[in-house]
Formats: sequence, C-alpha cells, structure tokens
Amino acid sequence: MFELMVEDSFNSAHQLKGYEGPCEKLHGHTWKVRVFFSGEKLGKLGMLEDFKFLKRSLRECLDELDHGNLNELPAFSGVNPTSENVAAFIWKKLSSSAGGNAGLSRVTVFESPTASATYYE
Repeated sequence: MFELMVEDSFNSAHQLKGYEGPCEKLHGHTWKVRVFFSGEKLGKLGMLEDFKFLKRSLRECLDELDHGNLNELPAFSGVNPTSENVAAFIWKKLSSSAGGNAGLSRVTVFESPTASATYYE
C-alpha cells in the first residue's frame, strides 16, 4: 500500500455560534490542510498519482474557502464551521476528484499549529 500527502493552506474567518468562549466572536485562522491519498497499484511511470494533479485539486477546493467568512458560505449553512466540518467539506469536494490509482484516505485540518481535526470514511 502506498500513501501520498499534499499540503496547502488558506486564510478565513469564522465564528462558532452557541459556543461559550472567545471563539463565538468572529476571528480568523491560517488553516493548514493535509490531504492523504492511498492505493496499491502504481502506474506505468511508477507513481500512484501525479503530485501536480493532487496539489491543483486541493488548491481549487481551498480557493472556495480562502479570504472569506466561512459562516457565510452555503456549505456551512446550519452548521458551525468547526475544524471537523471544514475537514468534512474538503473530503466531500476532493473525494470525487481522486483519479488514477489513488483514493482519498483522510483529510486533516489544522486551525493552529497544535490543534487539528481529521476526517475519513
């Protein structure tokens, strides 16, 4: 089994409605995102998938979140844009874009250098 990882980041604001503490106020993060793809069979070039394709797919997904207020996006209508829900959003967007021999295996979202949430199915 092989596993590939690509990483990127985006900046956005959010607030956690119903949360008792400072995070209920509008605040921003530089979110770091790691996306993992796995598979057993390498292609004819000896690659599971081209990193260039994986990086481009992740960047396109993160561009939807970048420099905005996550609470205002339709994807987070009715749910708090927590790290967990951001990871699930990215998973749903990317799960259909995995091509070749690689399948999406997990998405990890860091809201700070020491706190992250991972989503996988």
